[in-house]
Amino acid sequence: WSCGALPEIIDQGVTGFIADTMDSAVAAVPDLLQLDRRKVRTVFEKRFSARRMAGDYLAAYAGLIGVPSTAKAS
Repeated sequence: WSCGALPEIIDQGVTGFIADTMDSAVAAVPDLLQLDRRKVRTVFEKRFSARRMAGDYLAAYAGLIGVPSTAKAS
């Protein structure tokens, strides 16, 4: 469903589908086979790899304490 963090995580039609109703969720199931798995993986690695997430956390914490971040996401 289009709530919480899903709209930030799912790129509609690229990495998945966000449904607003049960009927639209059921209708989207066959479309999952059309997703480019390599593209999905590439987007995941770019946005959600452990290295990327750790760098983002370090930058956020550095910002909270007023220290310039040297963390670089990969």
